[in-house]
Amino acid sequence: MKKIHVSSLGLLTLALATMTSCKDKTEKTTEDSAVETPVKSEISVTPIEDSKMFPGAKLTVTSESATAADADSVTFKINYKVANFELTQHTEGHHGEHMANSGQGQHIHFILDNKPYSALYKPEHEVKLEKGSEHYLLSFLSRSYHESLKDKDAFVVEHFKINDKGAYEKLAEPKEPMLFYSRPKGEYKGEDAKTILLDFFVINTTLAKDGYKVQANINGEDFMLDEWRPYQITGLPMGENTIKLTLVDADGKAVSGENTSVERKITLME
Repeated sequence: MKKIHVSSLGLLTLALATMTSCKDKTEKTTEDSAVETPVKSEISVTPIEDSKMFPGAKLTVTSESATAADADSVTFKINYKVANFELTQHTEGHHGEHMANSGQGQHIHFILDNKPYSALYKPEHEVKLEKGSEHYLLSFLSRSYHESLKDKDAFVVEHFKINDKGAYEKLAEPKEPMLFYSRPKGEYKGEDAKTILLDFFVINTTLAKDGYKVQANINGEDFMLDEWRPYQITGLPMGENTIKLTLVDADGKAVSGENTSVERKITLME
């Protein structure tokens, strides 16, 4: 849509000229009238097709514990069991050829409190947590190019707390709709900066044209996603880019509650 801005200065000039000379009926065109055509965005978001599937892939948590680290914090340890999926193996398929691909292969995404994930190439992890803190943890199996497996057995969601004494306490699993951000993340260089994976995890709901959706705001431009699937972003400029994902309802209103909106910045370099 074109935006037309007409300044009042030119109209005033025309009125004064008409009043001072009735013979001069020349129509004056304002010099400072401006017609602005918005620059067409080069950013596009499109679904990714033909991802390699892993029938029967399963991720389970085998143990969790908290041990004292210092007076105010603990070391939280978690162990997993992986079935029908090989960690550290390179994912076959063409997507890994044109998107950022981990040289260490397939892995587990460990997303704590919707912060940037840690990639786990062994089925275990530990992290320092404060006493008296509550947490949401999403863990899922990931292809080597960081696309999540969205099968029902390929992820685990947990809600827990570290009590004031530093003990681990499991809390009730969340029932409310939630959105977890996965990719993109960090810096992209060279060929990896041309096609960027957009991937997220939706919990306790589904996406549909007449239901919940994910609003992806990329550098101020909105893209409404009504399918839970991987997407690719192209046309991003070099430098810093801002991506915000928000879970919205059927009316397009942001969903309230824990883990429903996340914003990240990524950097693209030549």
